[in-house]
Amino acid sequence: MAKTEEKELSFEESLEKLETIVKELENGNAKLDEAIEKYTEAMNLASNCSKKLENATETVNKILKDNGSLEDFNIEE
Repeated sequence: MAKTEEKELSFEESLEKLETIVKELENGNAKLDEAIEKYTEAMNLASNCSKKLENATETVNKILKDNGSLEDFNIEE
């Protein structure tokens, strides 16, 4: 799968595909070349998930203030 295709997947779709690949690799029945290809795809999916989580975390760490601008949220406030 091309890297651009992975970026079009939602977090949930990427995670589901990643879990499927991990199960296939844990099964141990794949030939070496196929296992390497699946491992590479899994690493790309994991990176995609990580980026989406980072973006979500940044969004969650901001709240919409009365004036309509986004400001950092401080839990101690």
